[in-house]
Amino acid sequence: MIVAEAVGRALAGLGVDTVFGVVGSGNFHVTNALVAAGARYIAARHEGGAATMADAYARTGGGLGVLSVHQGPGLTNAMTGIAEAAKSRTPLLVLAGEATEAASNFHIDQAAMVAAVGAVAARVRSAESAVADAAAAARLALRERRTVLLNLPLDVQAQPVRQADPPAPGPAPESAPPCPEQVAALAEALAAARRPVFVAGRGARHARDALTALADRAGALPATSAVAKGLFRGDPWDLDVSGGFASPLAAELIRGADLLVSWGCALNMWTTRHGALIGPRTTLVQVDIERDAIGRHRAVDLGVVGDVRETATLTAARLPEIRPGYRSPGLAERIEREVRWRDVPYKDAGGDGRIDPRTLTAELDDVLPRERVVAVDSGNFMGYPSMYLSVPDERGFCFTQAFQAVGLGLATAIGAALAQPDRLPVAALGDGGALMGIAELETVVRLGLPMVIVVYDDEAYGAEVHHFGPDGHPLATVTFPPADLAAIARGHGCAAVTVREPADIAAVAEWVTGPRDRPLLVHAKIAPGPAAWWLEEAFRGH
Repeated sequence: MIVAEAVGRALAGLGVDTVFGVVGSGNFHVTNALVAAGARYIAARHEGGAATMADAYARTGGGLGVLSVHQGPGLTNAMTGIAEAAKSRTPLLVLAGEATEAASNFHIDQAAMVAAVGAVAARVRSAESAVADAAAAARLALRERRTVLLNLPLDVQAQPVRQADPPAPGPAPESAPPCPEQVAALAEALAAARRPVFVAGRGARHARDALTALADRAGALPATSAVAKGLFRGDPWDLDVSGGFASPLAAELIRGADLLVSWGCALNMWTTRHGALIGPRTTLVQVDIERDAIGRHRAVDLGVVGDVRETATLTAARLPEIRPGYRSPGLAERIEREVRWRDVPYKDAGGDGRIDPRTLTAELDDVLPRERVVAVDSGNFMGYPSMYLSVPDERGFCFTQAFQAVGLGLATAIGAALAQPDRLPVAALGDGGALMGIAELETVVRLGLPMVIVVYDDEAYGAEVHHFGPDGHPLATVTFPPADLAAIARGHGCAAVTVREPADIAAVAEWVTGPRDRPLLVHAKIAPGPAAWWLEEAFRGH
């Protein structure tokens, strides 16, 4: 056995069951060893797509994502996806061949490159340490929720190694009990609050039951950041997403809180609308497992360092009695009647062969099965699927937006679909992002995924049109002639329909009731309209 084979077998022994990648000479043997040991290999058409698939697989499946790439250009091709995963604190292990000879065409400083985007670099140092090095990298990724590059030097990969004992699974991640004094202060604040609101983020996705129990005891209204959308689905007090995607009622109630508790949420400019959703007299509390996260984006009145679930459970035990808090029968009726974007009136802007994107998305929400996983690309369109498509829970929404890169949406949907095969995958893309990631249409077809791919086509990079157009700047560099995306999809083996008016959505309903033996691309010619308000918020951050 050579080192590359030992590393692959060791990772499979640690529970790696799926690996995404594009295989070249530098990762050929380690990938084959993973497959031989029982892992499923998903071949992407581009390393960037493979990285994003692995990221989404980890986010929606809850485990470790694994990416395998060639040295040098294989890794550089994957860098945008790696940056997104690193910024999102996705537990992702990147296996990359490494050319250590400076004279090699493939040689670059791979460790420095991934460190520049926030990932952690590790290396297989020798034949003797190979299995231990690989196990340590995988455990680091899981324990600290980090994106970790495991460099596999070509000369070391080829060295013989004796049959190695499989690595021990390793200890489970340690919980982080909060400071009792901080828990007491939080309980005191909740006991005194008349209008408490919870905003749960990525770091709270494992803690729904504990947070719901505490919210019920304190009379709090629960909401989420965008990446945790769906966490409180089914709760009658759920406000859905806080931030640019918040409905008018949700924004009103969040802004009206006298106590806002952030649970595993960064409280960045998106979630708070640059602070506009935090009232002038609101007491702000942040709970996070990482000390450095407290107050990073916004000063807080109380910081609690600890695991979200454990903190919520301990805090609930300190509340002496159930309090009404923000909740009342009248407010319950308003939430049921007004909190969904579907219930907010609007003037339809469709016509002249183009459909209003709100109408399009609301109609699709009615037609598509409830059990779905929605992946959203970046762009001017992104609020429509985020606001008008419902999801069953927090694993039903995959939002790869930490790097704000256009073109990740289709690969995101593939990774999410493979993590949750019992749900209908829905990819929501702009025309720009769809064409950037078009190579992975072949992957969708090859894997037989019954995916619905919705392309919101305004024949432009809409964000730039709305950003620069009002000031009179020329827009020829960001606008494009019409493209027949439905025909392109059919050429890849998809079913496809072009939607210009609501009646055209009947073809989508027909696909849903059929065998779903091919993915469906919905080429929606959308009315351009004005800049979306969430985009205007984004402009303020540039």
